[in-house]
Amino acid sequence: MVRNCAARPKASCLQTSRNWRIQRVVFQTAPILFFSMLISDLMNQREVAAWTYHFSTQVYSWNVSRAYCQKFYTDLVAIQNKNEIAYLNDVIPHHKTYYWIGIRKINNTWTWVGTKKILTKAAENWADNEPNNKRNNQDCVEIYIKSSTAPGKWNDEPCGKRKRALCYTASCHDMSCYSQGECIETIGNYTCSCYPGFYGPECEYVSECGALDIPQHGLMNCSHPLGDFSFNSQCSFQCTEGYMLKGPSKLQCLASGHWTNKPPQCVAITCDPMERPVHGNMDCSSSLQGFQYGSSCSFSCAEGFLLRGAETAWCSDKGQWTAPAPVCEALRCQDLPAPNKAQMNCSHVHGTFRYQSACSFTCDEGSLLVGASMLQCLATGHWSAMPPECQEVTCTPLLSPQNGMVTCFQPLGSSSYKTTCQFRCEKGFSLSGPERLDCTSSGHWTGSSPTCEATRCPELFPPEGGTMDCLDILGEFHAGSACHFSCSKDFKLQGSTDVECTTSGKWTAPPPSCEAISPALPSEVRCPALIPPEHGTMSCTHHLGAFGLNTTCYFGCNVGFTLTRASRLQCRPSGQWTAVAPACRAVRCTELHIVMPIVVNCSNPWGNLSYGSTCTFHCPEGQLLNGSARTACQENGHWSNTVPTCQAGPLTIQEALTYFGGAVASTTGLLMGGTLLALLRRRCRQKDDGKNLLNPPSHLGTHGVFTNTAFDSGP
Repeated sequence: MVRNCAARPKASCLQTSRNWRIQRVVFQTAPILFFSMLISDLMNQREVAAWTYHFSTQVYSWNVSRAYCQKFYTDLVAIQNKNEIAYLNDVIPHHKTYYWIGIRKINNTWTWVGTKKILTKAAENWADNEPNNKRNNQDCVEIYIKSSTAPGKWNDEPCGKRKRALCYTASCHDMSCYSQGECIETIGNYTCSCYPGFYGPECEYVSECGALDIPQHGLMNCSHPLGDFSFNSQCSFQCTEGYMLKGPSKLQCLASGHWTNKPPQCVAITCDPMERPVHGNMDCSSSLQGFQYGSSCSFSCAEGFLLRGAETAWCSDKGQWTAPAPVCEALRCQDLPAPNKAQMNCSHVHGTFRYQSACSFTCDEGSLLVGASMLQCLATGHWSAMPPECQEVTCTPLLSPQNGMVTCFQPLGSSSYKTTCQFRCEKGFSLSGPERLDCTSSGHWTGSSPTCEATRCPELFPPEGGTMDCLDILGEFHAGSACHFSCSKDFKLQGSTDVECTTSGKWTAPPPSCEAISPALPSEVRCPALIPPEHGTMSCTHHLGAFGLNTTCYFGCNVGFTLTRASRLQCRPSGQWTAVAPACRAVRCTELHIVMPIVVNCSNPWGNLSYGSTCTFHCPEGQLLNGSARTACQENGHWSNTVPTCQAGPLTIQEALTYFGGAVASTTGLLMGGTLLALLRRRCRQKDDGKNLLNPPSHLGTHGVFTNTAFDSGP
């Protein structure tokens, strides 16, 4: 047998020889002793490197053995016939571990690694009951050199075992056979098997085809990589203006010495008539003789239709239009998936989801349609709005008011829709706000959460001719407040000196009075001058001079502010007003209930969370705001908007635009931002039940509340 090596690396060339001598060599590049066998019979007249066998004196794994052979020789030996096996068994010394050869299981197939060829049945030389793939890891092969029971036979072994490496060096070289044939190893020499199109002992000659004539009215362009009109020569043809080829446009010289076809001819050309596309227009420049070479037609489509094909076609010198007749196809919008828990009903005029298609959407009870309820495929190829979605109605969880509790009933399970919450306060506190809140289909509660305010007793005033000092624990005249009364000089106290506000909202005793011992004359009585309260008004009627006896002053507050004391004061004979002058305090809104990780920033011009306070909300990077980004404390004590929540893991704008038909190129598409944001909420709902009340300011960069202390010094 012979082995081919020209079109492969040297490592793939194998050949046995008859006469060998053993030579011991020590390589300076590796501290390993090895033996080599050199072919002594060189049959070729030219000098070539003879085929040799080699083996290591050390033992290695299969992979190390192959690296060793590739470093110092060609590769692990590849055996080609039984005679070679007999020769190796005869000249190679016996070793207890035996020798690795160049065959391995690759993709469950035994393959010669040097030639990358699959082992054939005819070349197999397995020992009895081999290969057995014991333990399913025997992927490499050893040869039993001088085995007493199976000399020269093969056995599959685990590749990690250590054995001697049996190597070879090939005779063929890179330029053998002029690289125009396959180098075939023979005993001490090589021969050439020429590729098609080449011949000669060294494949040095190339086959030739006859010369070609240039066709009339035509041009010929040829390339001759191996000689004029020789094997692999190629000639291309084209005709002058007004003519077209009849026959092949390209010829090639084959290995047989014949051209692939007969040369073509050049004939005068005309084109077939062009038809106007449906839903479109066509404008042509043609002669009386019809659509000849050089004629052109331009095409356009009606609004809402896209030209599929070339806008302009010319009758070319090949007798064909430069492009086929185009068609006007209705623009197609992105397919619309039916939203979850929603019904979609579509009508199609020019085809499914094409121009003028319209789709309407409705949601089941307990779900809220977010987005447009009707979408139409526009002439731009985009929908009139982003597809809506049906979201389960979700109201923000309610917290128990301070000094109170809340009890909720949720009839629809996971959906907040139709949830009812009842509020009540502890003893000594009364409910300020609605007693019951319901979650509506819009995802909002029917009102703001109430608060539990300490029970208040009727407002007290200093007695005429006396003073009143009060200790308020929870606020003015709330349960637990205590007031002490005393009279001025020339006045005597009538009644209890001290009173206390009980949890029932009543004082422990009626307020006392001060009786004058020697009253002053009315014309001599003067009370301290009063000024209008900040954020309020004052109107007085004077009887006996400015702020004299019986002068009466009335007080009021601007919108968003309430009086802290009596709205009417009168000057008494004692020269004291019937009560302390009132102040206007900003109406206070309920505390905001924040759900982590939302971040809040508030400004408070007239007191913390009072009328005029505004709060803005935003979410950490990568999350979307579900609800309004701003709320304000109104004059009625309610916030203008409920607190939003953060939703994690949204689609990016680019993802949404790609999913629903690509980047929006029209003004209509750019106005769909709100609807797009609603769609982006679909990815993931915030599940964190952590809660944070809007109380102290937080540090910048943390979740919580930011306040502007410059405006927190209100009354």
